Amino acid sequence: MSDHPETPVAPVQAFEPPYYVAVFTTVRTQEQSGYRETNARMEELVRDIPGYLGMDYAQSPGGLGITVGYFRDADALAQWSADTEHRAAQRRGRAEWYESYTLHVAKVERSSGFTRA
Repeated sequence: MSDHPETPVAPVQAFEPPYYVAVFTTVRTQEQSGYRETNARMEELVRDIPGYLGMDYAQSPGGLGITVGYFRDADALAQWSADTEHRAAQRRGRAEWYESYTLHVAKVERSSGFTRA
């Protein structure tokens, strides 16, 4: 189901707030030519952003996809948003790959986690 089969099944750790999240929720079209390659390139690029903390992914059997990006501060998120390759991928996504999407950006004020020992 996931476009990220190599990703371990574990959530991104809880970080000391405040930090930012970008929640990208999608429904994709049938046309996905070039999507995987572009997605892999975006993952490479975002890792180079100072303040990038990680990403979680999920996809429902019905096709709803959710990607949550975690960023230390608003500047890191703004740098990602302004990246020229990322902007080009966004345009292509609207033209070809997404039936619909939403983007929610929030400042995290509380964060916690649990891992079974």
